[in-house]
Amino acid sequence: MKISAFALIFCAVGVTAQRAQQQRIAYIDMEYILENVPEYLDAQNTLDAKVTKWRGELDKLTRYIEKLKTDLANERAILTQDLIQEKEDEITLKQQELRRLESLYFGPNGDMFLLRKQLVKPVQDQVYNSVQSIASRRKYDFVFDKSSELVMLYSNKKHDISELVLNSIVRDRKIKQKKEQRATNGGLTEKQKKAIEAKEAARKKERSATRSQKKTGGRSKKETLRNHRSKTKVVERETRRC
Repeated sequence: MKISAFALIFCAVGVTAQRAQQQRIAYIDMEYILENVPEYLDAQNTLDAKVTKWRGELDKLTRYIEKLKTDLANERAILTQDLIQEKEDEITLKQQELRRLESLYFGPNGDMFLLRKQLVKPVQDQVYNSVQSIASRRKYDFVFDKSSELVMLYSNKKHDISELVLNSIVRDRKIKQKKEQRATNGGLTEKQKKAIEAKEAARKKERSATRSQKKTGGRSKKETLRNHRSKTKVVERETRRC
């Protein structure tokens, strides 16, 4: 019985190890990918500019509160109790305003969170969609993010699909740009548009040449008729003389 149980356990371990070896695993470097996506860099720059502006407002208000506290400490000895209370109330109101702004800008559902969601999340979703597409096409069982909190003690470069994801994003962007250009040009590609312009130019040139020929032919007929009439008059004059 013991031998049979040991054999079953050994077989189970062997099957588990074999399944683990059959699993296909890959990883990406999210930081590397995002750093090479122009849309993400533009979004991050916009977000950083807003954060700098908000922190500047908070720092300015913080310095003002510190000044109010310093002034009150220096003037407390010469102020009446009513004036002291008035200044303390002002400090309290400014401190409440500071906390409100901190929550408004950097709270869990603050402006920074909403702006990041609006600007950065679409790019991150694009990366995730590309990862899922590649993983499904190449039949990967797991795809890890090297730049996340996951500890990777060793990673073989051949399992890195970051470039594949980046190329997929670039390809999707080009396809989107071509579609937008076609929509702008009435559904035509740039090559088709140039061909139509060339044909139109050739037609204009042909019409212009036809008009010139007609004008030249018209002038020739008028000149011939004028010369004929002149010759007739000369003959008539000579006949009269005779």
